[in-house]
Amino acid sequence: MRFKWSAVAAGAAWSVCLAVPALAQSTGLEDMVGARAGQAESELQRRGYGNVPGGSKSDDRSYSYWWNADRGQCVTIATMEGRYASITPTLPPDCRQPANLRSRPSGYPDRPAGGTLVDGRPVDLGLVCFGDGSKNGVASGTRWTWNRDRDRYDYGRYTESTTEVFDASLMVQLWAGGGRIRLPKSLVPPIHSRGDSGWWELTDVRSGPDMITAGYRLNGLNKPRVTIDRRSGRITVQGMASYGFRGTCDTIGDERRRF
Repeated sequence: MRFKWSAVAAGAAWSVCLAVPALAQSTGLEDMVGARAGQAESELQRRGYGNVPGGSKSDDRSYSYWWNADRGQCVTIATMEGRYASITPTLPPDCRQPANLRSRPSGYPDRPAGGTLVDGRPVDLGLVCFGDGSKNGVASGTRWTWNRDRDRYDYGRYTESTTEVFDASLMVQLWAGGGRIRLPKSLVPPIHSRGDSGWWELTDVRSGPDMITAGYRLNGLNKPRVTIDRRSGRITVQGMASYGFRGTCDTIGDERRRF
């Protein structure tokens, strides 16, 4: 059977599937929750929304982003078992649009006049994160060691690999399509790619409704991954071997998530 749309039929079809509470900011798509994903895309386009390449996945659902240029609105659509499970307004950068567009979801702070700019790009999210980190190190000194061949203790120098653990803080700035991370000196190994005044460019930035992931390049072998939980405000940086950082980030958020 062909998938047909009319103003009356659309509302009837979606109301049968799932009742939806009113969102803080109307997207005009509330009636489409519960729709079959493949069939509903043409209706999204009819209502002025275009799909943004990319998206993300969790254990039981996938997330896609849709942009309405006339409304200046980005929405996140969660799909589970082939149907739209939720449609939520989100920030323009999630749709790869400038952060200072007129539409911002309810619960997010308005950007103050004269907000932070980096190379002319408005910073949409700035974080200061505190926690503990670790990295590979080398320890040396003198000590007594057992010599099995000589059946005795010998006193001499030693050099061995160690894991250094330390308290540290780092900073993160995100904007449409990218961002950067400022590393403490304790997280910068002797051999590394050159940062810009302590900042490293974030690549492959993916901003989902609950998680933000990205990466940066320390050197040819070590390319740590950054994971930020938007609900708890926790950040994890994981590179090769023992290189890593875990902490909590401070910024302005709402009751549902930290940022």
